[in-house]
Amino acid sequence: MISYPLLGFLSLVAPVWAGIRYPDCAGGPLRPNLVSNVSTQSNAPGVSRLGLAAYQWWNEALHGVAINRGITWGGQFSAATQFPQAITTGATFNDPLIEQMGTIIGTEARAFANNQRAHLDFWTPNVNPFRDPRWGRGHETPGEDAFRNKKWAEAFIKGMQGSGPTHRVIATCKHYAAYDLENTGSTTRFNFDARVSMQDLAEYYMPPFQQCARDSKVGSIMCAYNAVNGVPACLDPYLMDTILRKHWNWTDANQYIVSDCDAVYYASNVNGGHRYKNMNYNAAIGASIEAGCDNMCWATSGTQPNPSSAFNARTFSQQALDKALTRQFEGLVRAGYFDGANSQYRNLGATDVNTQTARDLALKAAEEGMVLLKNDENFLPLSLNGTGSQVAMIGFWANAADKMLGGYSGTPPFRHDPVTAARAMRMTVNYVNGPLTQGAGDMNAAVTAAQRSNVVIFFGGIDNTIEKESGDRTGIAWPSGQLSLLQRLAGLGKPVIVVRMGTHIDDTPLLSLPNIKAILWAGYPGQSGGTAVMNLITGLASPAGRLPATVYPSSYTSQATYTNMALRPSGSYPGRTYKWYPNAVFPFGHGLHYTNFSVGISRSFPRTFSITELISSCQRDSRVRYLDQCPFASLPITVMNTGQRQSDYVALGFLSGVYGPTPYPIKSLATYKRLTGLKAGEMQSAELEWKLESLARVDTRGDTILYPGTYTLVIDTPSPGLGNVTFVLEGEQVVLDKWPQPPA
Repeated sequence: MISYPLLGFLSLVAPVWAGIRYPDCAGGPLRPNLVSNVSTQSNAPGVSRLGLAAYQWWNEALHGVAINRGITWGGQFSAATQFPQAITTGATFNDPLIEQMGTIIGTEARAFANNQRAHLDFWTPNVNPFRDPRWGRGHETPGEDAFRNKKWAEAFIKGMQGSGPTHRVIATCKHYAAYDLENTGSTTRFNFDARVSMQDLAEYYMPPFQQCARDSKVGSIMCAYNAVNGVPACLDPYLMDTILRKHWNWTDANQYIVSDCDAVYYASNVNGGHRYKNMNYNAAIGASIEAGCDNMCWATSGTQPNPSSAFNARTFSQQALDKALTRQFEGLVRAGYFDGANSQYRNLGATDVNTQTARDLALKAAEEGMVLLKNDENFLPLSLNGTGSQVAMIGFWANAADKMLGGYSGTPPFRHDPVTAARAMRMTVNYVNGPLTQGAGDMNAAVTAAQRSNVVIFFGGIDNTIEKESGDRTGIAWPSGQLSLLQRLAGLGKPVIVVRMGTHIDDTPLLSLPNIKAILWAGYPGQSGGTAVMNLITGLASPAGRLPATVYPSSYTSQATYTNMALRPSGSYPGRTYKWYPNAVFPFGHGLHYTNFSVGISRSFPRTFSITELISSCQRDSRVRYLDQCPFASLPITVMNTGQRQSDYVALGFLSGVYGPTPYPIKSLATYKRLTGLKAGEMQSAELEWKLESLARVDTRGDTILYPGTYTLVIDTPSPGLGNVTFVLEGEQVVLDKWPQPPA
């Protein structure tokens, strides 16, 4: 239902589009540039005679308010909290923390907007599953698992937008859909046609967007550069109307769709683009608006859309224009854009940016998101005894605080790198830079520093010069220059700790090197990344993060063609993600601790369920609109810290079994919960909550089905885990979600 203020506003701006008609219609000639000036492109100039100011729809806040064309920095707004990248916070498996992070980012973004430093639309989060380790933007996502990405998105959007009728800001889930390639050979994101089966589309590529649209009611969604099964995403009525708006009922608040920047341009018959149906740019603009895209972002000189020209060429209708404008302005109304000085969230200002609470949470998120991959003989936490103890800190990451921020970053209030953090702990540090990629350079300085020290901490991996937007990798091996230096350091007889930054590379060579005692993955840990790393290494904090993506062997890239979107293995094709690929160097969900845990599963959990009764009970629950969202019996567990150090513990519940269509996945994440602050000897109880979606499988048609069969849930990884329970679903299979089929 449209609220009274919205009706009033729409009556005010109705003349803007009520007077726009085709040149030969009774409404008279089109007013020059009126269509463009209102808001069918990302930087709308506005209409001064109606009191509509210029508005920039393009604002970024992937892990904090970011530097981009929509945001003005300076004065009291010279900095904003920069949290770890999504790949690192994805490793926390702590949804309440993600919601708190979203709330802080949304609060700071709104404070910028209230002071004319930004606008109200922020193009975040990136929820595409991290399908292939070569993807240059995988670090922008929570990881490879569609279910985990759903839950991360749910928490982040709730924090970012708020849960009330007025949005704090408007979040935008991107990039819809099946987008996870920048460039490989002559194939780029501007011309890639992702060929995806209905089974993989419904099971893997779409669930995060289903969460955004159907369940979280996100204010906006961005359509992607790539085509899906032959049709550019931003011109595809099947994706934007049939699935997004009709099947997922993403219409209750007139939410809008924005194109990725220049996506509509590259859908047309330009060099390097899709050349879809050999359309010119005007035709592509019209096809996009008619298909359901409401706003076209442009970024490159010469690609700015001219919606007025396209409208005069009759490539889209008055009705389509009305819908596009209404959707966007209703979004602004629901964000309180026109509500005056005393409206909700208008009191947010400079004092709400960079608060101590925000700084503390950024540090906590970094600590919770780091993953201990290896810890031989419990070498960590590090204990330096004696006043003469020295630490060699070697590598390009060691004092490069800016690199710890990752892409789509803003200006943080401070940057804490590991060297600075170590010296603040009064360590004697021997710092030497190191190679980023292939050339090892002069190793002598690093060797000398190591020889003078009691322990070596090597900071390596990759950064945003190697993995980035518009830049994919061709291989996933450790950079040869870094590996050569590590081999030299390991041969000195000193214990070596490796802190790996960026996304994943093949750690196999390190596992057999003598004296490499520990490997800690940190990803992109944000403004407090250096402090978090040193807190974990010295035991001021305890590691409990879990890998959000598989660490593949370097041979994987020669076995799996980058452009192959299939998940399931077939012939020599090895399959993708932990669900289908069994030969990981480190599997999804892996993570060590400084202590030990035991897990108990309550005997009260039922061992048999009737599918008929499950569905009937759900249908009687007026709070549940969709069968896949029906709650399943929560699993009571107890977790005991049987070691000597306080630590968090992430309980990951993986399902497996012989039910549904073949082939069967190795296992699937079905539920998880992070238990916090377990002291030595302490036991905590928890309920692992899940829904029927976690038990269901997807058939070749794309339908989500609850099948009868025997199900086994294992807690933790690797198998057999720390606890397990087997139960049976009896009865006939039931379709929980019937997938709409594309046009022939």
